Amino acid sequence: MLIPIGTDIRPRRPPVGNYLLIFLNVLVFLFTDVVGGAAGEQLKSVWTLYAAVPDLAQYVTYQFLHGDWVHLVGNMLFLWIFGNAVCDRMGSLCYAMFYLAGGVCAGLTFAQFNDNAILGASGSIAAVTTAFLVLFPRVHITMLVWLFVITAFQVPAVILIVFKIILWDNIVTPMLEHSAVSNVAHSAHLGGYAFGFCVALVLLAARALPRNPFDLLSLWNRWQRRAGLVPAAVVPRGRPVIVEEVDSRPLEPLSLTPTEQLRQAILVHLSERDVPPAADLYLKLIELDRTQVLPRPAQLDVGNYLAQTQRYRQAVAAYEAFLAAYPASPDASQVRLLLGLIQARYLGQLEPAAVHLRAALDSVTDPTQRDLAERELREIAARRARED
Repeated sequence: MLIPIGTDIRPRRPPVGNYLLIFLNVLVFLFTDVVGGAAGEQLKSVWTLYAAVPDLAQYVTYQFLHGDWVHLVGNMLFLWIFGNAVCDRMGSLCYAMFYLAGGVCAGLTFAQFNDNAILGASGSIAAVTTAFLVLFPRVHITMLVWLFVITAFQVPAVILIVFKIILWDNIVTPMLEHSAVSNVAHSAHLGGYAFGFCVALVLLAARALPRNPFDLLSLWNRWQRRAGLVPAAVVPRGRPVIVEEVDSRPLEPLSLTPTEQLRQAILVHLSERDVPPAADLYLKLIELDRTQVLPRPAQLDVGNYLAQTQRYRQAVAAYEAFLAAYPASPDASQVRLLLGLIQARYLGQLEPAAVHLRAALDSVTDPTQRDLAERELREIAARRARED
């Protein structure tokens, strides 16, 4: 048995909106299925969505009903895992509206292809799941393996959500079981997945949600640049320049040192938006000479790519070289924030992480970034207290 139990994202503030939705789901279940008696059964009957003759209110009320404890616990587990981070990014009110709208879209999709009843939060949670994929595609999900032994491992969110949850559970499995009767509303799930994915992308593109270098839209834009799919700027053509040779001797070929050759190759790759080989050549460059620093934008591009590809120690070295060479850069505060997060979360370097985070707090003005730095400093203090 494989069960997702968590992610490596820590919300910046308590995701109150998600907590409230979980509480309401549990509260409604307790009344309709445990302590409500006949009144609970009546309420459950009225709130269930009947696709053949739907009532408008039922497109919202069916989202808070569940068939049994297993149905409830499974849904709330997924809502806890994926919803906390999405709620943190959207804000509680917007997240709650998004959640309910995702459930309505899932219900409408189900009603287009079915004429039976449906209840449960699965469609709403499906929308939250694909919103998580759009906002945090590089995050890893911790999976609990419960077979002959109990252990845990991490899997990228893209693999788990796209291949396991969407393709296998909701497309391949229904095709394999086409002759069997299933009580799983796969069409509602797919409607929720489509809604969450599209709406989250639109919100990112419209800047209605805060962007970061690791969301799906940013990764897609970088891939387009690397693949050369983004058209180059058109350079105005001027009159041709006529060059006449004056009595002179031929130019002698330049003799470049190995470090100069590497620097030149790195800058050529970066000018073509081909960052992966540039980053690899940069690592060779600092092996030859640790004092080498690229021009400011190039150094930052390489450091960002190393962080994105989870080469955290090399990224830290690149960022520290950037700060040493360009301490007054407008990007210095963001670089210090990134340094602190990487050192604290992935390298366990709590002391230097705290130094960088405090320095970032002195210059960062964005409230979201300040909250992130303050929260991480509190986490570092708590970890130090536990270690002491």
